[in-house]
Amino acid sequence: MSDAPLLELKEIRRSYATGAEPAEVLHGISLTIKKGELVAIIGPSGSGKSTLMNIIGCLDKPTSGSYKVSGRDTSGMSPDELAALRRDFFGFIFQRYHLLSHLNALENTEVPSVYSGFKKDKRRSRAFALLKRLGLGDKALHAPSQLSGGQQQRVSIARALMNGGQIILADEPTGALDTKSGVEVMRILTSLNAQGHTVILVTHDPRIAAHARRVITIQDGAIVSDEEHEPEVYPDSEDESAHSQPEAEEGAEFTLRPGWATSLRAYADRFSEAGAMALRAMVSNRLRTLLTMLGIIIGIMAVVMVVALARGASDNIISNISSMGTNTISVMPGERMGDVRSGRVRTLKVSDMKALQGQPFVDSVSPVVQKSVLLRSGNIENNATVYGVSSEYFRVYGMEIGKGRMFSEKEAGENPQICVIDVNTARNMFPGVSSPVGRKLLVGDVPMMVIGVLTDKEVAFRPQDALYVYAPYSTLMHKLSNQDYLSTLIVRIASGFSTPVAEASLTGFLKARHGRKDFFIQSSDTIMKSINQATSTFTLLISAIAVISLVVGGIGVMNIMLVSVTERTREIGIRMAVGARQSDIMTQFLIESVTVCIIGGLAGVILSVVTGRIITAFMPSVPLSFSAASIIVAVLTSSAIGMIFGFMPARNAARLDPIEALARE
Repeated sequence: MSDAPLLELKEIRRSYATGAEPAEVLHGISLTIKKGELVAIIGPSGSGKSTLMNIIGCLDKPTSGSYKVSGRDTSGMSPDELAALRRDFFGFIFQRYHLLSHLNALENTEVPSVYSGFKKDKRRSRAFALLKRLGLGDKALHAPSQLSGGQQQRVSIARALMNGGQIILADEPTGALDTKSGVEVMRILTSLNAQGHTVILVTHDPRIAAHARRVITIQDGAIVSDEEHEPEVYPDSEDESAHSQPEAEEGAEFTLRPGWATSLRAYADRFSEAGAMALRAMVSNRLRTLLTMLGIIIGIMAVVMVVALARGASDNIISNISSMGTNTISVMPGERMGDVRSGRVRTLKVSDMKALQGQPFVDSVSPVVQKSVLLRSGNIENNATVYGVSSEYFRVYGMEIGKGRMFSEKEAGENPQICVIDVNTARNMFPGVSSPVGRKLLVGDVPMMVIGVLTDKEVAFRPQDALYVYAPYSTLMHKLSNQDYLSTLIVRIASGFSTPVAEASLTGFLKARHGRKDFFIQSSDTIMKSINQATSTFTLLISAIAVISLVVGGIGVMNIMLVSVTERTREIGIRMAVGARQSDIMTQFLIESVTVCIIGGLAGVILSVVTGRIITAFMPSVPLSFSAASIIVAVLTSSAIGMIFGFMPARNAARLDPIEALARE
């Protein structure tokens, strides 16, 4: 036994605030303990012996005085450094065992080595070897509730030895055991001392203290005696416990190497252990977990559905605009849309159309002249809009013939009295007729022959119930409107030209022809950009409102996690006592919070998609478009909410005092 003190306490005092005046429990305790000693600290209840034990084990800090472990003063140590001492230097054996109820005997034994960063297979074999040598090899997979008191205490001894246990601190180790089990535990402790472990016992029983070579008596917070005597020796026994003592060499095989606890594998093991604990806590409290998820599920559903609705509406509008033709430019008279003088500007001519047909940036061009007219067929009359166009107009707008034919480009310039009508016009003007092709239709005062009927297809910005007639532009200009100017020119941009380049070229070309800029242009690209901007703003606004429900769900997560911390305070204390860092505790609760939110987020996404399918099936007119981006953002948002709102409960858990946590039931 070395003469240098392993533990050195000088003038240790410990006070607690219990009102106006603090109550001092320890009054200037000074003692030294050398390596390999078996020391019993004895005294009546309330004498301060457990408080002294907690200070020795770095579970508590003295109010004043100096405490050194292997020559190092503990007063300047950080919480993580104190945790390292508890994890790799001390081994705790408690009166009430303090085993984690949701772990079996093997897993309980492993806990300290998880926080030390040992490989899983190495710590598993070490834990099993310890349990086997303590006579619990066949009980390794049993839960604490399936073990007797003596067996549970032997599991706690195995846990104390897991990382070596240079100093074993036993607080009333036989207090909750029957006589036989108490004898077994004391035999194991004396055997461990014989193998080189320093053992410190706290007891009120002189019979237990008699087995220690050194007995320190404490009373009213002060040491009244410190004596050495010849310890009592247990008689030989033939029962199982006599053969269940750990072998000395096992402890030497499991020495912590510098850097292990901070290795990448150690962090991964600790993270996976925290994740496993989080999942077990969620499963064991299924109803609470489901209620916690509910707020997140509703919030995610609100966000995903709103974005899908806004996206669907936007896609619908863009589809309608695309039906006008992609890469199209409309040229209209006046300075801008809504210009009151535009009706007096009559400079757009057929000659402009013909001149544009030869330009490299033009794929095709169609004039547009329109007029509101009265249609008559027999005794049927209806108001309609007639468009004077060229044959290119139908290609620009994606219109197709369902029956009959379209008029040709040559016919468009020869004033023929022919027309193409839409399905609604055919239905209203020729009811009961299977095909109006070849029939006469009086358009205003001009009789025209119907040569074609368009397919039933929506055209952007045109009411579905209105009636439309399409005639050659020359016919409308000369026989219906009596005008020589155009209302609009529709230009399709040639492939290879961007919209801005085509707009600039078109503006320059017509300005040169007219001598001034007496027109304005509008492209489908410009309209799409404006609508995209508007729908994005609308989506953002509605999503911001929907996010409120996510925030409410996050507050619910925080409240439940705070309750969980309160319920699991004792578990937190046990983990801290065996060496868990504050970061380990915080990680476990953060993982639980984030996991709840991620699962809730995924459930919300799945329910959103299912709900969307149902809505689409029963209400096809409701546009819904789900995007992978919005789903990913929703899940990431739920994860962030779990992290943000889980931080406070996790921090509260990490900041718990080990002594107060262990005292909770």
